[in-house]
Amino acid sequence: MKRIFGLKNDKAPAPSVQDATDRINQRGETVDEKIKKLDAELCRYKEQIKKTRPGPAQEAVKARAMRVLKQKRMYEGQRDMLYNQTFNLDQVAFAAEGIKDAQQTALQGARFKAIQAELRVCPDWNLLPTS
Repeated sequence: MKRIFGLKNDKAPAPSVQDATDRINQRGETVDEKIKKLDAELCRYKEQIKKTRPGPAQEAVKARAMRVLKQKRMYEGQRDMLYNQTFNLDQVAFAAEGIKDAQQTALQGARFKAIQAELRVCPDWNLLPTS
């Protein structure tokens, strides 16, 4: 039956730990690309500093190089933070898998104990047909 305000929207499934890890890794790769571009720019400025004579022109190039270096350090900090988040998510996924394995092991142990209890209760267990 339709509602007054339309149909109920189905919610998208919640993202998994692996999805989050993939997104963070993708952002980390983007930051790595930016760092590589800044490295190339720093090399260009380094060559310009070597070629120019000491004075205001060289100081201007040094100032631009310092700005790029600060930006590079900022991106490196972001990259490290993203990779730390990835590490933490991997640890969470590993712990979750360990918990699932422990639950399955406990469930199998409970089933085994139930079968043992049945065998103890059934006095004619060796009289059952084997085929």
